[in-house]
Amino acid sequence: QVQLVESGGGLVQAGGSLRLSCAASRRISVFYAMHWYRQAPGKQRELVAGITNGGSTNYVDSVKGRFTISRDNSKNTMNLQMNSLKPEDTAVYYCAAVTLGDAHYWGQGTQVTVSS
Repeated sequence: QVQLVESGGGLVQAGGSLRLSCAASRRISVFYAMHWYRQAPGKQRELVAGITNGGSTNYVDSVKGRFTISRDNSKNTMNLQMNSLKPEDTAVYYCAAVTLGDAHYWGQGTQVTVSS
C-alpha cells in the first residue's frame, strides 16, 4: 500500500506551463513504474506518461515534446513538467504507482484547466 498526493494543478492560459508533483508515503523504488493519467469530463481516463524504476519513459502521442516525466527515488516523488499547454490538456491528473503485476495505487487527482 502507498498513499499518493498530487499537487501543482491550477488554471493557466494556453501556451503556459505547469509542474505537477506526486509525493508518495513510501519508497517508490519498490514499484515497477510510476504513471501520470488524466481524465477529462465525459472521457475515459488515459495514460499520459510513465517512467519505470529504471528510468525508461513513455508518453501518449498528444503530449510528446511538451511534457516531461521524472522521478526522484531519494525523495519518493514524481513530477510532470507540462509546457505549451493546450485547452485539450484540461483534465484531472492522477498519479499512480504500478506494481509488476499491474496493480495500480492512485492519488486523489489534481485539476488542470487550460484557458484559450
